[in-house]
Amino acid sequence: MDDGFDLDSRLDGPLGRKAADALAPLGLETVGDLLRHYPRRYVDRGRLTEIAGLVAGEHVTVVAAVARAELREMRNRRGKMLKAVIRDEKGGELDATFFNGWKLQGFIKQGVVGVFSGKVGVFNNRLQLTHPQFEEIEESDSLRPFLSVYPANAKVTSQAIARSVRQVLEQIDDPTDPLPESLREREKLPELGRALRRIHVPETEADLFAARHRLVWDEALGVQLALALRREAAVARPAPVCPRRDDGLLAAFDADLPFPLTEGQQEVGEQVAADLAREYPMNRLVQGDVGAGKTIVALRAMLQAVDAGTQAAMLAPTEVLAAQHARSLRAMLGALGRGGELGAGEDATAVTLLTGSMGAKAKRQALLDAQSGAAGIVVGTHALIQDTVGFAELGLVVVDEQHRFGVEQRDALRARGEKAPHMLVMTATPIPRTVAMTVYGDLAVSELKGLPKGRSPVATTVVPLAEHPSWIERVWQRIREEVEAGHQCYVVCPRVGGTEKEDAEEPPPDDDGGEERRAPLAVLDIAPLIEEKLAGLRVGILHGKLPPEEKDTVMRAFERAELDVLVATTVIEVGVDVPNATGIVLLDADRFGLSQLHQLRGRVGRGSAPGLCLLVTDMPAATAARERLDAIAGTTDGFELARLDLELRREGDVLGSSQSGSRSGLKLLSLLRHGEVIEKAQVYARHLVAENPGLAGHPRLRDLVGETLGDEERAAYLDKS
Repeated sequence: MDDGFDLDSRLDGPLGRKAADALAPLGLETVGDLLRHYPRRYVDRGRLTEIAGLVAGEHVTVVAAVARAELREMRNRRGKMLKAVIRDEKGGELDATFFNGWKLQGFIKQGVVGVFSGKVGVFNNRLQLTHPQFEEIEESDSLRPFLSVYPANAKVTSQAIARSVRQVLEQIDDPTDPLPESLREREKLPELGRALRRIHVPETEADLFAARHRLVWDEALGVQLALALRREAAVARPAPVCPRRDDGLLAAFDADLPFPLTEGQQEVGEQVAADLAREYPMNRLVQGDVGAGKTIVALRAMLQAVDAGTQAAMLAPTEVLAAQHARSLRAMLGALGRGGELGAGEDATAVTLLTGSMGAKAKRQALLDAQSGAAGIVVGTHALIQDTVGFAELGLVVVDEQHRFGVEQRDALRARGEKAPHMLVMTATPIPRTVAMTVYGDLAVSELKGLPKGRSPVATTVVPLAEHPSWIERVWQRIREEVEAGHQCYVVCPRVGGTEKEDAEEPPPDDDGGEERRAPLAVLDIAPLIEEKLAGLRVGILHGKLPPEEKDTVMRAFERAELDVLVATTVIEVGVDVPNATGIVLLDADRFGLSQLHQLRGRVGRGSAPGLCLLVTDMPAATAARERLDAIAGTTDGFELARLDLELRREGDVLGSSQSGSRSGLKLLSLLRHGEVIEKAQVYARHLVAENPGLAGHPRLRDLVGETLGDEERAAYLDKS
């Protein structure tokens, strides 16, 4: 670049210190930051409506100059409004009224040219815009075919950003393009420099489409390259070879199974067994809908690892779930899981539980069992990752509910020992294909389809208290009816109780009016009322703040049917398996996301009796929250709900699970709209990394990984490669 400026140059070079300092609060510190700060929308002058042709009731965007503006007292309430008359280049005039006018009088004043957007109304027989959106532009910009409107803040206007962008574009040459020329030609992509210029200053719609498409490709390829590098790093170390045996624990377990494996369990089981028999580490994600039988798949894999003389570790996100898994594995294994105990078979193994809050004596014994190899299967929480935990030879790591664990936690277990253990990741939250490719692209993905025989249907009903407040009494009556029929029920609240800061769930992914709502219902607050409403029934309380021993005691009591109703938080969301539980009531159901609601619903209908799920909400009809609840009441297909959940959530949140909290460069890539690009990018990325290990021959592509995922993530990926 002739002036010595490139994408990494600080902005004070081309812009000067004052302008650069003004942009810094927006996170714009380098030339690259600014040029990747894309317009959030465009005003197409060819589609602007002339003021003279406006009709009441239509939504319009006009470019006009402020002819006059004055502050006036409001008649019906306190404060002042700004009354303006705006005039377009054809001479048409229109009134524009702004509330809180004193805040805007410095911007909307005579001579200022701007873009005004809003709904046309009528007041005193004159057309007007009431509190329209407003973006100031320079008069010279009003002649451009497209006006770029940027994300801005109160101190830095869109106009100031546009001026800075044009100033930078005038001083730099096109940057070196990171994408190989062969890829660009095959996909008909413009060069990076042209794309950056045209996304900021498009001349035609075709310019704009081509520029966005090219820059979407940069982001998709950046993510997929990072994942391909992770995949490369994961298989760099040899893994223990764990072939399937005909005379081991797995064969004995299969022979004793009281039910046949589903077609899906057999298919995925074969994929896992083949992976374990190889000398490089398995990295596989098994995803299936609620109740698809993932635990059996995981246990059979662990037994294959134990048969090969290695150990298996199972990592669960909570102590409740870890303890539940340990009990379930022991129950499924029977005598095969009581190694070292009286009466156990010669080939039996032992299942050991290890959590952070265990007593000193129990923890010492668990650590000894893991270190000595006496325990073939070790189940625990993140405590398993600590350096003080050793294994005789770790052959397989099973990570349950991967979305609760970060990349670093997965890698911490994988780094143990001379050989890299095989990795089996499980999730009961179905993931749309494009999400799986973008967030878990370093893993081979298996979909576990079909449900085991014996699973019962679950009827889901929305209980709308806004329209029918008395229906809550019917909710308590239905619980009684389930208990009287010999069954048990859950009542779930979003919070434990105490301060909102400590307990509140994340707000739902929609905004229903902006009015301040009461705090979400809490277990500790609502439990006394429930005990009163359900007098005579045995009610227990379970939440994450209970001491581990108490949590375990309550869960065991519920499993043994010593409790009729369990009032709980989302600690029961995954892994809890009580076949006799048939009813679940979700209070403030609108406070949960779709996937979470589906998970919670999966706690019932796990036995021979049909399940009942009641979604209690005080949100009125026609709100986004109610639409979400109607959606889950309308289908039990977890993959369809996952797709709807993605539509409702901010995609950055989804992508953020691969970002480890670092600032992301993903600004244009949409998992919903760009599935084809993501699939192609994955193929290219794997090919490029296979041809150039560590991308050694492509330094600009290595830089693209950093630009897309942030410097911290780039370091994490590239160091591992």
